[in-house]
Amino acid sequence: MIFDDRRCTLGEGPLWHPTRHQLFWFDIIGKRLLTRDASGPREWTFDNHVSAAGWVDQTTLLIASDKGLHRFDIDTGHSDLVTALEADIPLTRSNDGRADPWGGFWIGTMGYNSEPGAGAIYRYYKGELRKLFSQITVPNAICFAPDQLHAYFTDTPTRIINRQPLDPKSGWPLGTASVFVDLNADGLNPDGAVIDAQGNLWNAQWEASRVAVYSPKGQLTHAIELPALKTTCPAFGGDDLKTLFCTSAAEGLDGKDDGLTFSLQQKAKGQREHQVQL
Repeated sequence: MIFDDRRCTLGEGPLWHPTRHQLFWFDIIGKRLLTRDASGPREWTFDNHVSAAGWVDQTTLLIASDKGLHRFDIDTGHSDLVTALEADIPLTRSNDGRADPWGGFWIGTMGYNSEPGAGAIYRYYKGELRKLFSQITVPNAICFAPDQLHAYFTDTPTRIINRQPLDPKSGWPLGTASVFVDLNADGLNPDGAVIDAQGNLWNAQWEASRVAVYSPKGQLTHAIELPALKTTCPAFGGDDLKTLFCTSAAEGLDGKDDGLTFSLQQKAKGQREHQVQL
């Protein structure tokens, strides 16, 4: 079950690179990008907080930091700024993000201390960074339906996962979001999420030690228990896309499994991570 035993203060943003067959993930507070390859564990340390990525090509990632979106060379460790992201707002940092089916990249921002309404959710597409949603406190669960008709996201303190209609040609939002899952009655905190090839949403739930699975109609089908209290974000990977990875956070905890990254084989198959078009 343990994929990597390096303890992350705030593990986040797992990304399965489909051509490298390699998982990348972040420790936001530790300012680290982590991975494992044939030689074993590897990591890079940054000057800024980094949180999410999309894959551009065999050797390049698009990485979100508290200052912008960056083109990152895996082989050399060199990065170049693609576009600024709230670089003039010292209060905020990036959080959850994911590439969309059109080659765009959605990224959320939030206050360092989760200041209410300090953040937003943006989309970077064809050279344009556009704000999609404002007054966000903790953006999470950014993911996309396989039929390309909807995006999903949450502002974690609301305990509601939203479903946003999309223009099937361009991927820009159409109209307003609706409630997909309301977790208030259960007192659960939705964190990162991913959608499998059948349209089921897999949601890591902060301080609940689990990844919960919801059908395309928003009905709970089952939950996968994990030994870390603060599960943060799932991702599908492996050669057959049937390995479920999940990051976690050790912040404020001392359990032996808190902050580790996990992997479990599943019957469900994930979607191939979409390629960012720069």
